[in-house]
Amino acid sequence: MEKHAHRRGATAARSHGAVDPEHGATAADPPNHSAQGTRPTRSAQGARRHIPLSLALPVIAALGFGCYTLFLNHLAGAKGAQAALLGLIAAVVAGALGLLLVRYQSSMLTETRALAYGALFGTAMGWLYSLGGETVLKSSVWGIIMAAAMFVVSLYLFRSHRVREPHGLHRPHTARRPHGAH
Repeated sequence: MEKHAHRRGATAARSHGAVDPEHGATAADPPNHSAQGTRPTRSAQGARRHIPLSLALPVIAALGFGCYTLFLNHLAGAKGAQAALLGLIAAVVAGALGLLLVRYQSSMLTETRALAYGALFGTAMGWLYSLGGETVLKSSVWGIIMAAAMFVVSLYLFRSHRVREPHGLHRPHTARRPHGAH
């Protein structure tokens, strides 16, 4: 037990495997050791920060969207710089809209939130479909189909994970009394 605690940079208490903060032990993640076996200073440990998932996922999705836009536009015959500029614009716009949606989703009702995710996804997929040279009507129909699919999936996920919603249970079900019963 003590061998494991020293490996993690902490000393464990002798009883029940608890970490004893009185003797300088912490329950934090193990420090990042370099190849020389030296430990980083306290200021270097405190400088490490984790990017929240609510920020990372929209940024990663926007980068993927921008890269795929660049790829499709390049296949359609655009030059490298023109395709790259369109990909960059698509990534910035999609990322900004995704971050706004994630930022304000906790203030939305479940249905509105699912509709917002569906609209964003359907618009993006319809626009990507149009980059392939399809007509406006086909692209619009494809976007509507994708928006409806995302709406249904989002609504299912939001309804089945109600406890984890930021604003708690939405419209909790209560026992109903039959008509005429007082």
